[in-house]
Amino acid sequence: MAQEIELKFIVNPQNVDALRSHLHTLTTEHVAPEKLLNVYYETPDNWLRGHDMGLRIRGVGERYEMTMKIAGQVVGGLHQRPEYNIDLERPELDLARFPAEVWPEGGLPDDLAARVSPLFSTDFEREKWLVNVGDSRIEIALDRGEVKAGEFQEPICELELELLSGERDDVLKLAHQLVTQSGLRQGSLSKAARGYHLAAGNAPRKIKPTGILPVVPKTTIEQGLEASLELALSQWQYHEELWVRGEAAAKEEVIKAIALVRHALTLFGGIVPRKASAHLRDLLTRTEATITSAVSAETAVYSTETAMAKLALTEWLLTRGWRPFLDAKGEAKIGDSFKRFADTHLSRHAAELRTTFAHPLGDRYRDQLPRLSRDIDSVLLMSGFYNQAQAKAWIENWQGLLHAIKTGQHIEIEHFRNEANMQEPYWLHSGKR
Repeated sequence: MAQEIELKFIVNPQNVDALRSHLHTLTTEHVAPEKLLNVYYETPDNWLRGHDMGLRIRGVGERYEMTMKIAGQVVGGLHQRPEYNIDLERPELDLARFPAEVWPEGGLPDDLAARVSPLFSTDFEREKWLVNVGDSRIEIALDRGEVKAGEFQEPICELELELLSGERDDVLKLAHQLVTQSGLRQGSLSKAARGYHLAAGNAPRKIKPTGILPVVPKTTIEQGLEASLELALSQWQYHEELWVRGEAAAKEEVIKAIALVRHALTLFGGIVPRKASAHLRDLLTRTEATITSAVSAETAVYSTETAMAKLALTEWLLTRGWRPFLDAKGEAKIGDSFKRFADTHLSRHAAELRTTFAHPLGDRYRDQLPRLSRDIDSVLLMSGFYNQAQAKAWIENWQGLLHAIKTGQHIEIEHFRNEANMQEPYWLHSGKR
């Protein structure tokens, strides 16, 4: 078993030549393009994907390799997944050669070999550069081609940084150097994910408003912080993909996702000091300025400002960049229960909302939009422990007020203001009226 650690970027085809020239300045170890054909397999009931497993055969010239990737972690565009590779003499599956630990039940299911069949393929050329960073060895791969599933296909133009040996942080260090070049955007949507989508009929991807952050019992405050920022980054990545594909409404969701990052930093600001995120927040400000200007989606998402901000957030998450800024008190607090933290802070945010909107504000409602947006986001991040139907209904009234203010619907404003203020809390230690 190998631990695959790689960082993926989508490349603007218009910038490929400039990127290649830059890569040649980094190293003399260059491998000319070679053709790769990958066939991905699945069962009729998507058994493999249901277990977060990906099965493929890769052909390079006359060489073949069978690979199984199993559940791992994806943060931003950084993929960390265990993978098992088996050399083959011919492009035919031989599932029995995988070790037992690959399979969820500790052994190959009896009928699996008979049920899997080709689902989609990726056909591309891979050009490689080998770079030494610190004590690490990193492969830079430029892939150009297409992913196909039945009648559907879409282009591949992406850059992957794969750690061959050494430290993950060196991959991030190299990435920081590369994103100073325009034309790169950090992408979490893998070739396989795109192939599965095509194979399922290539339905239009839909806007996904931010929902309540799911959490598990005994989550710590630090884990809550990580999960909050991962949710925000995921929303950012997903809607950026939609925006650059032509869905104009996704732009607003990208802006909301960046705001969610800020709101998460504010929510945990009593433990993580502002100086810990100063650089990140500065990059977010620059990105917001680019996105909200009158530039195209392509210009915005492939800008150096956007690339640097997303990479900084990814790195901050992966390295827990807040840790060096915590004092002894902060170190103790961040390991406390996120549930208790949520109980306390939900009451504070609810009190702030009730105080702010206790009475009609006439023509001053729009002045409160930043506060209202921040409080709603904070409640979304802290409501995962509670009855979801009750939490959703409570939040929706405040979201209704937000929408009514933005759209200038005065009757609706007063309706939602009254409904929201009349609600009973759904959390513990609520300080009920």
